[in-house]
Amino acid sequence: MATETGTETITALQSAVITPSSRDSKDGPASTALPASSTQSGGSDDEAPTDRKPSAARTALIMLPLCLSTLLSALDITIVIPAIPTIVASLGSVAGYIWIGSAFILASTATTPLWGTVADIWGRKPIILVAISIFLGGSLLCALAPNINALIAGRVVQGLGSAGMGTMVNVIICDSFSVRDRGLYLGFTSLAHALGSAIGPLVGGVLTEKADWRWCFWINLPIGGTVLVILLFFLKVASPGTPIVAGLKKIDWAGGSLVVGSVLMVLLALDFGDVVFPWSSATVINLLVFGVITGALFLVNEWKFAKEPIIPLHLFSSKSAVAAYGVYVFNFYVFIGMLYYLPLYSQAVLGASALTSGIYILPLIVASSLAAAFVGFFIQKTGRYLGVMYIGQFLSILGVGLFIYLPFERSLARLFIFEILVGVGGGMNIEPPLIVVQAINSARDTAAVVSSMNFVRSIAIAISIVVGGVIFQNEMTAANPALVTQIGAELGRQFNGDQATAKVEAINELPDQQQGVVRQAYFNSLRDVWVMYVAFAGLSLLFNVFVRTHHLSTENKGAVLGADREKTAGADGNVELEESQGQRLPDTRSTS
Repeated sequence: MATETGTETITALQSAVITPSSRDSKDGPASTALPASSTQSGGSDDEAPTDRKPSAARTALIMLPLCLSTLLSALDITIVIPAIPTIVASLGSVAGYIWIGSAFILASTATTPLWGTVADIWGRKPIILVAISIFLGGSLLCALAPNINALIAGRVVQGLGSAGMGTMVNVIICDSFSVRDRGLYLGFTSLAHALGSAIGPLVGGVLTEKADWRWCFWINLPIGGTVLVILLFFLKVASPGTPIVAGLKKIDWAGGSLVVGSVLMVLLALDFGDVVFPWSSATVINLLVFGVITGALFLVNEWKFAKEPIIPLHLFSSKSAVAAYGVYVFNFYVFIGMLYYLPLYSQAVLGASALTSGIYILPLIVASSLAAAFVGFFIQKTGRYLGVMYIGQFLSILGVGLFIYLPFERSLARLFIFEILVGVGGGMNIEPPLIVVQAINSARDTAAVVSSMNFVRSIAIAISIVVGGVIFQNEMTAANPALVTQIGAELGRQFNGDQATAKVEAINELPDQQQGVVRQAYFNSLRDVWVMYVAFAGLSLLFNVFVRTHHLSTENKGAVLGADREKTAGADGNVELEESQGQRLPDTRSTS
């Protein structure tokens, strides 16, 4: 699921134009299993086995539904892309073109931090079942939508459920396996995501053309229903049996309201900027300013007032943890940015169709997923991660840098080789940062780490694509006078900066000589976008320098759940953090 949020951001923006060592005896089993107060409040039939290393059979029963859930999410994200023009025409709403994707990503990103909190209170299994049910309900609303407003409402519900599915898949894997083993099993979900992403556009195109666009949503129901049944009967994980009322009292309602409000304002500003309103408009500026202010209030609330923070700030108290967050964020900033702008390159410069351009990015997606799976296996066998992080970062910088020197003439071999370099480099840095932060923090923070990393990644990806779009549009605006001179004012204005992404198909209608002139302008403008991503890949490498070697425990600590979970290690959780940091290796560089 590591690339899921990023891919959803791509969908949205395409619519607009991804535990320490053993405790000492003083808190012994309390931090490795359910708190006593939770079990007293009413247990469940899904108690976790005492064996901390799952058997092969139980591992299969855990991973099969989680991989199917990942496949479902990836399929839904990409299957709708080729159907969007048909959907807009069928429902008679040009404005809906923006919101079919944006509604999904707004709901998904804004609610991501909340899923970790509710999973800590009520347990993993009921929350993932709720998330899948919400997602399927949204799919049903979309399939039955009589108008664009109903469809957008359905997409909001889908985004809400998808955020919970993505978060809970990673959390359940991290609960079920030791820190050292997690990368391997997270890599399996990356492969499932790659499969869904690869077949999604093809299935969506076939369903839209041969049947009806509504089948792009109907298809979720049998797959999701199967996943739901398998999880319901075969997923065996710890459950605290927390009463609903007691759990509701533990939720940080103030923090939840502030983070949702902040994210919605910032993302709406990014969606509106230069699409609905100019960047200099009062609407966009106010959304950005008040979004940032609300975000600052959220941080103050988490720091000073929240008894059970949605994003505990002690997750960022270690320099190595902050560096790992930085590597994770900027790695996705670059990777998803390339994933978004390469189809634009294929269509505008190479003259590929929308479907063909989707096929052209398969080397990037497949290489990333295979690299992530390999790195997970390597970490499980060796316990080392720093070496692969550096190798991945250098490959990413090399791959993105080579795009600057990609020749204007058609060269698919070079394009695919460069994509593979970027994909392998990006894939090698998907799992290690998550493992680093979890190795530094305690089992109590597992869900918080997963949801916070997904959250900051989503924000960074949205900013990445907007910044890339601003650079591209500015360069196209600068090139427009020359275009007007060569192809005439009327045609030239079609490819001005604010129109360039929406007029790609119009290039194919021009005479061959004029096509060459316009494609050259797109080529030059996108080269400046590649330069920007090289700079951010270098920034990710800089963060990599501050990541340290930490002990990757081979013991599975289990989940710390329930309404009274703060009693396990003190009200603020800092005791666990300090002990966790005391268990790691000395703060030295690794030669791995």
